[in-house]
This record gives sequence, C-alpha cells and structure tokens, in this order.
Amino acid sequence: MTQVAVASSSRIAAAAGARIADEGGNAADAAIAAALVSITTEPAVCSPGSGGFVTVWPAAGDPVTIDGNVAMPGHGLRDDERGRGAREAYVEYGGGLRTLIGHGSVATPGAFAALGTASKRFGRLPWRRLVQPAREWASRGFPLPAPSREYLEFAHETVFGWDERSRSALHDASGRLKDAGEPIFVAELADSLARIGEYGVDDFYTGELARCIAEDSRANEGALTAEDLARYEAIERIPLQVRLGEWRVATNPPPAVGGITLSAMLSLMHAQPFDAWTQAAAARLVRVQELVLGFRRERLDLSVDFDVDALAFLDRVRGGELARALASPSTVHTSSVDDEGLACSITLSAGYGSGVMPPGTGMWMNNCLGEIELNRRGLTGSAPGTRLPSNMAPTVARRNDGAILAIGSPGADRITTALLCTLVGFMEMGMSLPDAVAHARAHLEFHPDGRRVAYEPGMPVEGLGIATRRFDDLSMYFGGVGAVLWSPRSGFVTAADPRRTGGEAMGGRR
Repeated sequence: MTQVAVASSSRIAAAAGARIADEGGNAADAAIAAALVSITTEPAVCSPGSGGFVTVWPAAGDPVTIDGNVAMPGHGLRDDERGRGAREAYVEYGGGLRTLIGHGSVATPGAFAALGTASKRFGRLPWRRLVQPAREWASRGFPLPAPSREYLEFAHETVFGWDERSRSALHDASGRLKDAGEPIFVAELADSLARIGEYGVDDFYTGELARCIAEDSRANEGALTAEDLARYEAIERIPLQVRLGEWRVATNPPPAVGGITLSAMLSLMHAQPFDAWTQAAAARLVRVQELVLGFRRERLDLSVDFDVDALAFLDRVRGGELARALASPSTVHTSSVDDEGLACSITLSAGYGSGVMPPGTGMWMNNCLGEIELNRRGLTGSAPGTRLPSNMAPTVARRNDGAILAIGSPGADRITTALLCTLVGFMEMGMSLPDAVAHARAHLEFHPDGRRVAYEPGMPVEGLGIATRRFDDLSMYFGGVGAVLWSPRSGFVTAADPRRTGGEAMGGRR
C-alpha cells in the first residue's frame, strides 16, 4: 500500500487525508479529501464557494498546476447590470482592513473544478470517496476551529451576520458567536456535498446547485450568472521553476501573481546565501521584499499585459539585473506526498468572505471581487471570464537525490513572504523543515503613510532604517505554512504551522 503523509490547516482535514490513504489513495487523493474537509469545516477562513490552485509533481513526468482560481463574472449581463450589489465593510483584523461584501463581491468560484480535475488527472480513488469525509462532518456538525473563531471575532457581525442563513450557522439562539470547539451545523450543506459526491462537480456548475447560486445572485444584484458557472473550466498550466542549489522548485505560474513574486524573491535571496537569520540576512529579506513587492504593486497589479510583463520581470531577476540593484541600497492549504514520489500542494481562498449563503446550498461564497488590495481593477475592471489576481502559490520541489517537498500557505498577501522565509530557512540555511516552518517571519506592508515591516520576535529587523510593527508572538497574520517532505533515504517529515491549529497525519502504512 502506498504510504502518504499530509499536513493541512486542521487536524480533522489531515485525518481525512490519512483515511483516504488507508483506503488505497495516493498523495493527490489524500490532499483533495483534506482540502474538501477544510473548505467545509473552516468557516470564514475558507468556504466551498472559493477558488484556488493545485500543483502536482508526479513521480514520472513534469509538474502541473491546475488553475481553479476565481474569475470575473458577468456573462450575459449588460454593462449597467455589473458593479452592483456590493458594499464596503471595515474589519479590525491584522491592523484593520477594508473590503467589499455582499452578492456583488462574489466572483465565479473554481475550487470544485480544480479539485475535480486533479482527481481525474492524478487520483486513484473514485471522486465520491474523496467527498465522503467532508459530507460526514457536515452531517454531524464540526467543531469551530480556533483560526475561524479568531477572524470571526472581528467579522462575525459585519461580514457574516447580515445574511440570516450565515448568521444562524455561527451564532447560538441568543445571538452569541460560538466559541472555538463548539459544534457548527450548517443547514443543507451535507445535502449539497452529497449531490457533489453523487453527480460530480458538474452539479455545482450546471446542476441544481448552480441554479440555486445563480438565482440568488441575480435576485440580489450580484454579477454571477448561470452562464458564468456553466462556462467555467479549470485550466492546466506549466508551473514556474526556479533552481535553489540541489532543489528544483515549481510554483504557480501567470496569470496568478503569487508564483512570480515567490520565484523572484527566492532567486534574489539565493544570489546572496546566508547560513542563519542574522541581521544581515534579515536586511536582505526586507530589501528583496521592497524590490519585488514594490514592483508588483506599481507595475504588475495594473498591467494590461500581465503575462508578458511578469515573465519579463522574472527574466530580469534571473539575469542578475535586480540583484545588482539590491547591492545599492481567506485561505486554507494542504500539502501531501507519498512514497511513490508524487507530491500535491493545494491552496484555496474565499477572500475575506462575502457573507452570502445561497438558499438551498449551505455554502458560503467568496468576496474575491471585493478584495480591494488585490483586485485593484475593481468590480468591472476585467472582461467576464478573466481570472482574477491571486497571491496563492502552492509549491512542489524535487532535490537531486529524489527527495520531494510539497509546501504552501494561506495568508492573503503574506502567502509569498511566509513561503519565502520558510524555503530560505530550509533550503539555504539548512534548518530542519519543522524549524523552518516555526521560525519567526517578516512581511513588508504598504500604507498611505509609508512602508513598514511587520515581524515576529526572533527576526532581527530592528535598526534597518525602516519603520517596523512588532507582534508579541507568532501570529496567524503571517500565514499558516503546511509542508511535507519525503526522502528515499530518510522517509517522511511533516510540518504544520504552529501559528494555526494545523494537523499532520500519516496513512496507507504498510
């Protein structure tokens, strides 16, 4: 039997992956089942109405990224029917953020399309078996995870309290937000997952679920239409690859921006390697983030020809041009590998949540149109069907000796910096995988009054001549990296981020 290791954003998600491995599944099956449990049981952090990416590196062959990111809705609508149905909300989370919520903030979801495609392309077990653990949790109720409760503390009224179906799922009869660990029962969710298990993901895009979602959207001035759902398809893409010593790292390609950002930062850090997180290494980390994140913000986010501009930027990085410049001055993730050499990395996001739960579905929808800092083109800035910008960067890597790594993180714009800190610590500095995941991180923030570095204790960024924002301890704000390594010499190593209540599990033991 194939042995599989899983690291996911919750213990019950990781356990679902291990269960699937025990039933004969491979790493792709295990990761898909775990991801389905995550989007079912981590409200406010992610949801079934999300989008995302699956990166797989099979034992024999090249890596593949399956693009199931959210898309601009509006097929079949007049121009004056788009851009409605959204309103601004302020959430006092991570220093405060503004976002758009409501039906007009919902983009065309792609998570089920990506997971279904990955199952057909790389999985071993029938699709209905992969859905079963998530359906069971929805049927009996699931404990509210601590990360969900942490975000809901700030967002339960503003984002998730205005829709009565959404509100009743998260609050008790007196209107109190439930505490972490209390059971959550979402009406109709188990039935929806049963349909998806029986009829496949097509039910979400062209079946009864699609009808419920589209009718609710149009009744409330949302732009998501039945035509948007019916037209949606997951797309297989060739991942970006970057060489770090003995490792080949494959990550999310354009039109997503996360992989370009991560590849550029990894290349620039590799150009001046360090043995430990000294102040010099931290200074390099900050300068790399300033250069790459600044270029992304000023040029790539509003580019009219993103693919061309992004790859040209990466060519400049690889050619050493930017290294010379340096010398002068919501989301869930699952990683899984097996002992046959297959690695699967899945990142899914629903933004900050729209609060929308279409009647008859039990499924929260995303607010990815309303992520102001990411979708800077606005509610109508792209043609219907266009994939929206994404920070997600599910990543897989192979070492010369046959070792394979699956890694990724949730965390909005902190995804790429979380992965950067972890991969540099592991691949460049020789830290163990768990130590690299647990090490302090730093992230460059952009504010109207200037740039500053948010950081955790242990990352020596003070005294670098830039404003800082210190966190008292490791914080979920800096992502939630999940990583699994398999080596033919030493076997499995798993690492779930201590910043979240992540889980690690093994399945398919011989």
